[in-house]
Amino acid sequence: MELNERAAYLKGLMEGLEISEETKEGKVLKAMYDLLAELCDTVTDLDDDLDQVYDELDAMDEDMDELEEYVYGDEIEDEDDEDDEDEDDGELEAEVEYELTCPNCGAVTVVDEDTLFNQKISCPNCGAEFDIEFSECDDDECEGCTGCGAPEEEE
Repeated sequence: MELNERAAYLKGLMEGLEISEETKEGKVLKAMYDLLAELCDTVTDLDDDLDQVYDELDAMDEDMDELEEYVYGDEIEDEDDEDDEDEDDGELEAEVEYELTCPNCGAVTVVDEDTLFNQKISCPNCGAEFDIEFSECDDDECEGCTGCGAPEEEE
């Protein structure tokens, strides 16, 4: 039985007992029933509101999925395919490593990409700290930019 049905059953019992609302006990029982009925109505309203919120949330989730599909398109599918391939092969993607030569002692150090971009590099051999300068210049295609120090080509 639902709450409202149970409250109606109690009201029927009270009426069947012919409890008079003129007595002190009758007034108390009547007030308790009124409170119970109001609580049942409130709970029912809250339950209906909650159902509506869940429906709207589901609709928003579907809209968000459509928006992601529109914005990212094939990228999401490509990432999912790559993840599936990685799981199928059982192989992890190889981490990129870089060899750096210490300008102080000439020792070669191997660092990962995260260390290269986010930390100050220090030589494990002599302890000298040095900075890495990044430029958009590629020596093979350099046309005398100021970033790499290559001589400018004359036209």
